[in-house]
Amino acid sequence: MQRKDLLIKRMNDLGYHLSKRIHTIALMGLGSIGVERDRLDDYSDLDFFLIVENGFKNQYIDHLDWLEETYPLGYQFKNSKDGYKIMFKDGIYGEFAVFDLCEVPNLYQSEGKIIWQRADYDTSLLTQSKGPKPTIYKKDMNFALNEALTNIYVGLCRVRRGEILSGYRFIETFAFNNILSILHHFEEKKAIFEDDYNIERRFEVHYPLFSDTLKNFLQGYERLEKSAFHIFMFLKKHMDVPKVLEDEILRLINEIEATKI
Repeated sequence: MQRKDLLIKRMNDLGYHLSKRIHTIALMGLGSIGVERDRLDDYSDLDFFLIVENGFKNQYIDHLDWLEETYPLGYQFKNSKDGYKIMFKDGIYGEFAVFDLCEVPNLYQSEGKIIWQRADYDTSLLTQSKGPKPTIYKKDMNFALNEALTNIYVGLCRVRRGEILSGYRFIETFAFNNILSILHHFEEKKAIFEDDYNIERRFEVHYPLFSDTLKNFLQGYERLEKSAFHIFMFLKKHMDVPKVLEDEILRLINEIEATKI
């Protein structure tokens, strides 16, 4: 059996076992095990919500026998008050949350797919996408570009001081993330299985042209001055960089490079 077929079977088996319990109401798949089945592959996992009668949430969180009935667990980690990260003994990984019925209207989620439901339960509210979505794309290019520019400067100062890890964060995380947040202004995004919560998901599909340059911006802990230079040149292409900042950034890059000769 192919892995993606095994993932679907595991969810269906879980739904079957939950249907035999008296306090369960619905099992909903999310992401590739939900409404985005077309992108399900050998590297997918199980993301799901279990809805139970009011007052029974903790019972299903504190005791995972309902999962073990489907297949034995090899790993479990309670990562929130609502649920776990798990791995079954056959290597299938999953993340799930359990909610009382009264919590459904206040869930933050993308659209879901019902795997199993109790016959008397209307799932229309459960499956719909709801809650505020994070602002991962910025409209104000000027703000993001200037943030990235100053991130680079501060990061290079940290590297020059010997605080390389801090410099790494400023250059390859903060500055780079600011570029990602406005990239849609420079390259048309291919709208294929978009993720409202994470720019990085399927990034290479969404922005194929920019993806070809990623290796220049992300050269790693030991080549931060190289990453900073390429990020700086990208910024200079799209904004008027004040001469004083340009001079200081290029000076720092040259000084860091000189220490490696």
